[in-house]
Amino acid sequence: MNHERLFKTESHWLTRIGKAYLTERVVLHGKDLHHELDHLEWLHLYLYSILERDPGVNVAKMLNSYWVGTSYPDPSIWPNHVAALAGSVRTTPSLGLMAGLSISEASIYGRRPEVRALDFFYRAGRWCDEGNALEEFVDNEKSRGRILYGYGRPLANTDERIAFTLDKAKEYGFAEGRYLKMAFAVYEHLNSKYGYSMNVAAVHAALAADMGFSCEEYQLILTPCFVTGMAPCFRDTKRRPEGSFFPIRCESIVYHGVGKRDWEDTPT
Repeated sequence: MNHERLFKTESHWLTRIGKAYLTERVVLHGKDLHHELDHLEWLHLYLYSILERDPGVNVAKMLNSYWVGTSYPDPSIWPNHVAALAGSVRTTPSLGLMAGLSISEASIYGRRPEVRALDFFYRAGRWCDEGNALEEFVDNEKSRGRILYGYGRPLANTDERIAFTLDKAKEYGFAEGRYLKMAFAVYEHLNSKYGYSMNVAAVHAALAADMGFSCEEYQLILTPCFVTGMAPCFRDTKRRPEGSFFPIRCESIVYHGVGKRDWEDTPT
């Protein structure tokens, strides 16, 4: 980008997302925050801010069930583990929770697999729209060495969140969606051919596809999703002696490297 273009935004920023007119009003996507959006639950408002439109009460309730169903107060889960460690070393709540959220975008759990699962269903849908078999698409993905996110779960063969989510999908009118049915068709094929189980990421992503979210919208929506489980983990360790969260003795460290390091040859 030519630096001349930067002059246009050096002290002036044009945007349609909104504006805080201090002492007067606040506008968000064309609506008054305090007088036209005040009836919305917080998560519903969060969706409106991302989507630039009101997705409706049932969409907001369906996504609320994602948050509720994944709010595990277990410090052994990695984002919670980090938040608990933060409490143990006496950092602030904001830093502790943000540290936990920062690692919830891992390669094998959290945001990135969920977004890739959503992309998988959209690509599968286009494949089927062209008259091809879903099973062929799945086998092609697997033959290319691609991870089939939403299928298989570390440490467990079943996922207790699926039944909960399906009950909510039925309650809010999303139980018959195209992509949700596709998710279970993929599961039947993978289970019969490869013995794969299914985890809630497939169900969540399929429902997200049925609700019409883009991958970026979906990632933004779910980014704070684990925070409810982190907060009690932070408070639990904050109430205990400092540094007492899973301390490790030196003799407990298993090391198979060189017996002695030559520090004189270490680059500075």
